[in-house]
Order: sequence, then C-alpha cells, then structure tokens
Amino acid sequence: MYLNPRLIGSGKRTLVLSHGYGGSQAIWDKVLPHLSRGNKVLLFDWDFSGAADAAAVAEEGEEGEHGYTFSGFADELVALMDEMKLSGAVYVGHSMAGMIGCIASVKRPDLFTHLVLVGASPRYMNSEDYEGGFDAADIEAMLTRISSDFRGWAEGFVPLAVGSSDPSAVEPLARSFFAMDPRVAHALARMIFLGDQREVLDAVAVPCTLVHVSGDFAAPPCVGRYMQARMAAARCAATLETIDSVGHFPQLVAPDELLRILDLVLDGGEEAEPAAAALQAADAAVEEGKSSEVGLAEAEVNSDIDVAT
Repeated sequence: MYLNPRLIGSGKRTLVLSHGYGGSQAIWDKVLPHLSRGNKVLLFDWDFSGAADAAAVAEEGEEGEHGYTFSGFADELVALMDEMKLSGAVYVGHSMAGMIGCIASVKRPDLFTHLVLVGASPRYMNSEDYEGGFDAADIEAMLTRISSDFRGWAEGFVPLAVGSSDPSAVEPLARSFFAMDPRVAHALARMIFLGDQREVLDAVAVPCTLVHVSGDFAAPPCVGRYMQARMAAARCAATLETIDSVGHFPQLVAPDELLRILDLVLDGGEEAEPAAAALQAADAAVEEGKSSEVGLAEAEVNSDIDVAT
C-alpha cells in the first residue's frame, strides 16, 4: 500500500511524515527543508496516489471482500518502518494518517516515541453524543457525488479543503488528488467518512500531540478536545495545539505555525512535555468534557459548508 519511500536528512532523531486522503509526500514540501536539517525524515506515498494496482484493491472493497481498512494501512506502516529499520520515531500523521498511526502504535509501540496527529479524526459523522463535523445525509451526498463525478467534486473540494486560493498551496494537493482513480477515491472516502475509530483512542499509550486548525470544517477543534479527553481517560499523555488558520492542511497554508509545534515536540526529545504535566492537562480536559458533554456541536463547526458540490 506504500510507494516511493525515501529517507533524507541526518540526525539522531527520526521523523515519519504520513499524508492523508488525496495527498502525496509533496504536501510536506514547505516544512521538509527545516525538518531535515537536524533529523532523518522518512517520506512515502500511500498507494492511492496513482499506483496501477490501487484500483483493483478498491474494486475488491466495493464487492465487500477486502479493500481498504484503517488496520490494513496500519499494518503497511509497520511493514514500511520495519523495512527501513526504523524504531523510536516521531510520527506525524495528517488527517486519515493520524488514526493509522494510532492503530500502528497499539500494534507496535516500540516503533514510536511520539505521535503528532494533524487534523486527525476518529469519526466524521455526527451522532446524538458526538460531533464529528458531518451529518449522515451530507456524507451520503458527498459519496454519491464522488461516485458519479469524482473530477467535478474534487475541483470544488480541493480549494475548500486547503482553505486558500494560493497556487503554491493548492497545486501540490490538486496534482495528487486528480491522479487518484475515481474507484479508489470512492472506496477510501467510504472507509474514512463511514468509519468509527473512537475505541482505538482507549488503547493508545504513546504520548500524543493533537494539532487542529481553528477553521477546519473537516476536523474542527472540538474533535481534538474529544480525542484528548478520551485519551486522558485511558491515561495517555495527550496535548492539544490549535493553529489560528483555515482549512484542513496547515502544512500548506500555515507551515511556520506547524513547524513551531513540531519544534516543541522535537526539542523535548521523546516527550514534548513532561508526562505528569501532560496527564494533568488531559485530566482537566476530561473534567471539562464531563461538564459540557465533550464532543457536542460547537461554534467553530460551520454547518453551512457543502462538501457534496
């Protein structure tokens, strides 16, 4: 499921940069020069970025046999890190790759010292006791549009997801997005938007930094607070950082802010914050969640955004 792995840079610490839906390793280009100056950095592409056999996997999924699963991606991440002989890495997973990293860390905690989850979400669909950002009807409409006219949907979705019309921000994502086979795009979207990985958060033990953008319609900050509170209940040290920007791709539109957070993680070694302090902050998030029913709809979620058109 992975392609084009490459290790660049040098240093004692190793970072693994993992892109999400529709992306490629090119989405890290704005932060890579800084990160590779003092660290070894592993980049790679997930196979939906244009591999010839990816469509076959998607077709299997449509037939209900195999196809894409978060656990399958996590197994591939573990296999890649084993192949590259990496362990004790700082993992930076964007969007769907955030939960892939969580699952991989449960399977093989020795591979990771810290997880940085950028715009991650364990569940995108709203329910009575959870706010993920999307109503079921909106997700079904989006999946229908992807199935019937992927190119038309993507042309509208990419700039919306990036949160900018700046070509330097939009073009790296647009290239890989439009290279996807429409069948792959649909199968992956079903896996992501209909899935529920919330129980995985109970099993994560590796320290985490959750990074959310204040104006992200896909994974709003309330999702980050839910994740932090649930991890805290399981005694996982998780901190939450919010970037004051828009869109789902801070590495493209707010790279300096993302680098500031990553530098804090890296400067702290294996733990960006002492575990006791992180757990105290996470416990506070649990208490706040109990008093305000953590995860329910909040002001920063813009329900007027139409992702189906």
